Amino acid sequence: MRRRKFVYLVGLATASGGMAIACADNQTTTTTTSPATSPATTASPAGPLENELVIYSGRNEELIGQLIEQFRQETGANVQVRYGDTAELAATILEEGNNSPTDVFFGQDAGALGALQQEGRTAQMPESLLNQVNSRYRSPEGQWIGITGRVRTVDYNTNLVQPGELPQSIFGFTEPNWKGRIGWAPTNGSFQAFVTALRVSQGEEQARKWLEGIRANEPRTFSNNTAILEGLTRGEVAVGFVNHYYLERIKQENPQVPVEHHFTNDVGSLVNVAGVAILNSARHPNIAQRFVEYLLSSDAQNYFATETREYPLASGVTPQGELVSLNQIESQTPEIDLSNLRDLEGTLQLLQQTQVV
Repeated sequence: MRRRKFVYLVGLATASGGMAIACADNQTTTTTTSPATSPATTASPAGPLENELVIYSGRNEELIGQLIEQFRQETGANVQVRYGDTAELAATILEEGNNSPTDVFFGQDAGALGALQQEGRTAQMPESLLNQVNSRYRSPEGQWIGITGRVRTVDYNTNLVQPGELPQSIFGFTEPNWKGRIGWAPTNGSFQAFVTALRVSQGEEQARKWLEGIRANEPRTFSNNTAILEGLTRGEVAVGFVNHYYLERIKQENPQVPVEHHFTNDVGSLVNVAGVAILNSARHPNIAQRFVEYLLSSDAQNYFATETREYPLASGVTPQGELVSLNQIESQTPEIDLSNLRDLEGTLQLLQQTQVV
């Protein structure tokens, strides 16, 4: 049964030396931000506003707590939030089945959203919401929608690397001239999502060759993206495989940090998403839909652009700083059904087989 398989996936990650499945905090907490109603089974069109909303969030409270509080103030709703690891919360929803108390799942990556969709646990989103986001960043079946974009980059120390040295393909970093110069975080969830995308777009053997090639170059292993950026800043490595917003946040405090982004012309610049799904067992589907509308509003999208430094996905809102536009990234990277990034178990097995973890 796939539900058991997904739960096993979470156990596998925990058992294999703290292998991370998502970038969010692993600690699970529940926050109530302020009066409960009758059950429903689908995400219905906007109608009477219920006064309670339950959210399972793989995005931590530090990142979205302020937005949720603003939504509560605007609607007067009693919003209860359970924060935790994205994959573990998705597994919990699968275990709870139709008895799950949650209305909205806010996932840190598209893979968990795809897993819930495959299990038939998500409701159809209305076209009015889906049409606000590029089709690349939402379920082709309309079962979930991306809220923010998170781009994989190769960040480099400008004192150690000239832009002309950087290969245009992620596979270029398997060349021997990069030996001892690379930083990566194989146990990090965003890296594992990238490897899953590599498997989906290039095939299992090409993904294996890339992992073996990078491993042969004796990369320095870090615990997470933040640690890679710190190592880059100190010159401990010349390049690092990270998500784009870590450097953007650092540059808010220290614009002179000697690190810049490099975007490859392939899946090395994967655009993953943090996104939401409304459960088909949601007890409060109307306010759940209202919450999704709020996350796609210009106020919320600008909040993500300025505070978390992610790419806003709703049309009409632009990213902050000097980031390369999503249009440019889209023109040079393969289009992938992000729902297919759900096969994290296969990625974990490949990482173990190649002795990367």
